[in-house]
Amino acid sequence: MNTALIIIDMQTLMQHRIDSGRDHVNPDTPSHIKRLATAFRDAGKPVIHVRHQDDDVASPLHPTAPGFEPMPCAEGHESEPVFLKKSSSAFATTTLEEYLRKEDITQLVVTGAVAGFCVNSTVRAGADLGFKMTVVKDAVLGFDLPSANLSAREIFDVTVGLLEADFAAVVDSDTVLTSIQVNG
Repeated sequence: MNTALIIIDMQTLMQHRIDSGRDHVNPDTPSHIKRLATAFRDAGKPVIHVRHQDDDVASPLHPTAPGFEPMPCAEGHESEPVFLKKSSSAFATTTLEEYLRKEDITQLVVTGAVAGFCVNSTVRAGADLGFKMTVVKDAVLGFDLPSANLSAREIFDVTVGLLEADFAAVVDSDTVLTSIQVNG
């Protein structure tokens, strides 16, 4: 079974939300992602990047907007694929599935943003496509939803609980790092 790390939507917009004081969970997500990416690279395992791109020039995720650029923890190396999506799921509007099948990658270790949105839909879609999905719970950002009066913690806990119930294994970054050291 070939395993890859996938980093979803860790773009500067997420840092802007954090810096503005937005309610969020897992403030150490960037450092966990950086450690995981380094370990995957050192073990010769693929690191895959997914970024959200919006065609609306007023969007903070338009390619010319400051929010579009990757956070330092999500900057790719030259040989690493970057998939630009225009939907919540990393599978719906990209060639990610085709790439994974071509590379014989059957398991994805999922990190990134945002738990209740793009991470959730990507994990569900990947599981439905037959990939073994693992969510690294301390390497996933979650934000509040003020319009529904829901805290970041409420959304995160329900999202991760539902994913673990039927779509993915849920572990912490230390478990993944230990597994890489033991299994290579």
